[in-house]
Amino acid sequence: MKTLLFLLSTSILLAVEKPNLVFVLFDDMGYGEPGCYRSESKLKTPNLDRLAKEGMRFTDAHSAASVCTPTRYGLLTGRYPSRIGQYGVLTTFNPPIIPKTRLTVASLLKQNGYQTACIGKWHLGMEWEGKPGNEKNIPIGTKLISSPNAVGFDYFFGFTHARNIETIIEQDRVVENVKDVDNQPRMIAKAVEWIQKREADKPFFLYFPMCPPHTPVVPAPEFVGKSGAADEVKKDPKYGDWVYQGDHMLGQLLDALEKKGLAKNTLVIVSADNGASGRPYIPLRASKSSIYEGGHRVPYVARWPNKIKPGSVSDAPISLNDLIATCADIIGAKLPDNAGEDSVSILPVLNGTAKESARQATIHQAPNRDLAIRQGPWKLIFFANGNRELYNLQSDLSETKDLAPTNQDKVKQLTTLMQELIDNGRTTPGHPQKNDTQVSLQKNATGAKNKKPKKQK
Repeated sequence: MKTLLFLLSTSILLAVEKPNLVFVLFDDMGYGEPGCYRSESKLKTPNLDRLAKEGMRFTDAHSAASVCTPTRYGLLTGRYPSRIGQYGVLTTFNPPIIPKTRLTVASLLKQNGYQTACIGKWHLGMEWEGKPGNEKNIPIGTKLISSPNAVGFDYFFGFTHARNIETIIEQDRVVENVKDVDNQPRMIAKAVEWIQKREADKPFFLYFPMCPPHTPVVPAPEFVGKSGAADEVKKDPKYGDWVYQGDHMLGQLLDALEKKGLAKNTLVIVSADNGASGRPYIPLRASKSSIYEGGHRVPYVARWPNKIKPGSVSDAPISLNDLIATCADIIGAKLPDNAGEDSVSILPVLNGTAKESARQATIHQAPNRDLAIRQGPWKLIFFANGNRELYNLQSDLSETKDLAPTNQDKVKQLTTLMQELIDNGRTTPGHPQKNDTQVSLQKNATGAKNKKPKKQK
């Protein structure tokens, strides 16, 4: 009897200790935009700055790509998007690029007792009944054959992408057509409502990919002129308010967790899908769409009370791809060989038991099919036109001095490693896997064109 009671109490304890997970993704937020990353920034991000004080701020975090769609593929699957030939972004009627058979962060957690939701921008393709409406507007009542529900999300409320922000979808059908300015207020209201319905003994995963600071720059009336923040690059008078609204939405999520008594058992991660569009910020070179650091080095802040040391900073190189392996590590699950091939758990970094993750190397990509490999301080770029550039980011974070001409041994070493990681179909330990398409380091004869996404089953 005592043994039975012990087992029951242990199982209940383990169930309660499973942390909730909230991943907030800003869209096109540059590394140099939040104040906690660049003190001279004129943009206002008080909630993100507060989160950095309450948790860990990463200085060397990277999105899987320097544009939206491929990064989101990597974030949810833990696999590099180059392995499926996805370099550019999708439109409203592109089919899904995540097969129903592929394990995602959401389906992994769902299999382990989590309630899962995606509220916000999807941008990973959807399969419609026919081809209704147009690129920017789809009629109310239109149904989806395949929605985010198919890849592990119990609940979806959102929109296809930022160019179709007026069309709002719930689960598998269009439920509303709104003005662009009203979209984000709808999203955050639904996310807060969803959190309010959670119960303390049932763990959940909320993925909240917002629109700010991506276009359209449409701050709600209550935010217009309220940030006092200046856009120091493009001088858009509304841009600072749009960033501020995005940060305010983050604050609403944090407040909802606190009011519900869930904050102490919730790991909150906030990042961005790539660099700022057309807004380079020193010391990084370039911005969104570039293979240089400004294209894919992003803010990344994590808070987990009593697990992550407040005010801590990590210089460990990490990737948004690492989410699925980290979640598996947290809940004690083992990823199969055909899942999370390019995902490494950062749990030891988060809880302070290690300064570095087990990541062997990191691969970057840009929409014109430029690729790069990063190992230690070294970064080798494979341009689609056949050129190569080598940088030491420890001494030259701004990538101003190409060391390839004088360091051919390092170029050869990293080229060999890159080819091995491509051929192996994974960058983590495990049985080799097949890429869905050929990944080439040779000169790309087709230039910046992207292959049309194949329909996924």
